[in-house]
Amino acid sequence: MVGASSLVKAMPLLAASTFASTTYPPIPGDLTTPVQQRLAVYGPNAMSIGWNTYEKLNSSCVAYGTSADNLGSVSCSPSKPTTYTTSRTWSNVVVLSDLTPATTYYYKIASTNSSVKHFLSPRIPGDKTPFNMNVVIDLGVYGKDGYTTSKRDEAPYVEPELNHTTIGALAQTVDDYEIVIHPGDFGYADDWYLKQSNLAEGKEAYQSILEQFYDQLAPIAGRKPYMASPGNHEADCSEEPYILDLCPEGQTNFTDFLHRFENTMPRPFTSASSNKTAQALAAKARSYAHPPFWYSFEYGMAHVVMINTETDFPNAPDGTNGSAKLGGGPFGKPGQQLEFLKADLASVDRSVTPWVIVAGHRPWYSTGSGNTCDPCQEAFEGLFYKYGVDLGVFGHVHNSQRFLPVFNGTADANGMKDPKAPMYIIAGGAGNIEGLSSVGSKPSYTEFVYADDYSYATLKFVDDQNLQVDFIRSSTGEVLDSSTLYKSHSTSFVVQ
Repeated sequence: MVGASSLVKAMPLLAASTFASTTYPPIPGDLTTPVQQRLAVYGPNAMSIGWNTYEKLNSSCVAYGTSADNLGSVSCSPSKPTTYTTSRTWSNVVVLSDLTPATTYYYKIASTNSSVKHFLSPRIPGDKTPFNMNVVIDLGVYGKDGYTTSKRDEAPYVEPELNHTTIGALAQTVDDYEIVIHPGDFGYADDWYLKQSNLAEGKEAYQSILEQFYDQLAPIAGRKPYMASPGNHEADCSEEPYILDLCPEGQTNFTDFLHRFENTMPRPFTSASSNKTAQALAAKARSYAHPPFWYSFEYGMAHVVMINTETDFPNAPDGTNGSAKLGGGPFGKPGQQLEFLKADLASVDRSVTPWVIVAGHRPWYSTGSGNTCDPCQEAFEGLFYKYGVDLGVFGHVHNSQRFLPVFNGTADANGMKDPKAPMYIIAGGAGNIEGLSSVGSKPSYTEFVYADDYSYATLKFVDDQNLQVDFIRSSTGEVLDSSTLYKSHSTSFVVQ
């Protein structure tokens, strides 16, 4: 953060926007070239493919098949690409349906300049095959508009300045995980003012950082399902209230996040349970869902819920009357997100998807001081406990943390062996221009905290009773901490 006095002094420069030193990625000669690719689980047999182009396409299409040499199927989007004021690109989305589960598919985005890529189609709910899910939160742009680290080798190819970073680690280990969740803070474009060279061209710097970041992320997000929900850095072109009036309309109220992810993230699945009540509750949740802000999906043994800790609940920090004064949302009707969460969690049949993971951005348990979100705890924690959420995943604090299962500030007496309370982790140490957060004070239920280097988390769904959580040092691949949560999951529908 920079101080208020510095911001006030900078305002005349900010208002006099020029184009002298903005570092946009080069525009390809062929404007149909797909950039910033991103995949997402869209249904039990469906995958969405999103990408951007530097011109508006007449139609967005993808050819695909189970062989790189025979892309015999084609899917086209029924809707036109979207854009917004200040964006140089258009967002495109195509959904591939009727996929054979857990099968490698090859795809080529229709363009005169695109290549064949591949992905593993989603595991259906109830598939008990072990798999890994990576957790990456608070990840910023790399290079001279963000930060640079030293060199390493990796595959798939990412730019040399990304070597030895979290993105480089995800590239090097790409065969070790099947899916990534990223609940909030992408790129840190709203921190453009932290670079002195950007002070004269705020709106251009903001947009160029977004383009750079999603280009950097594409080797991962175009290969693995990359599930997104919002953080505070998506809310506006600046998180400083002093300069919000200078944000153009196209850079306020989660605009880029919406255009990029609204049509790629899924609505909750039709229930895979044979229980009629569960099916009705899942249908209710589907009617209340509002992707990319709040939604759920299922993948093998896991039921994953992505929530919005920024707006759309009482006293939400980025909401219209929130403490952050960013004036975001609302994106649903009053109470809609909480009604969604109640119905969605109540619908989960543990005999089908034993593990319930809820991921959001702002935590209510953290080391240090001033890092927790009290309104979030008031809104969500009771529902987590009532419906037996197994793991809460959060970021916002820029380090890695793990806590014993805890409810209302008290550790569960059962610890890691069949607790009623959720286990919580923070995986906010992936790296960004703001740096790492110091450890600070540790609550009594703290089991692990790391703030010496960039890191991320891997969730290993071992079987229907054992979930392993590893924290990985990005620069070396070292396992910093490993723990296993045991849950018997003997009850199909949990209400505590």
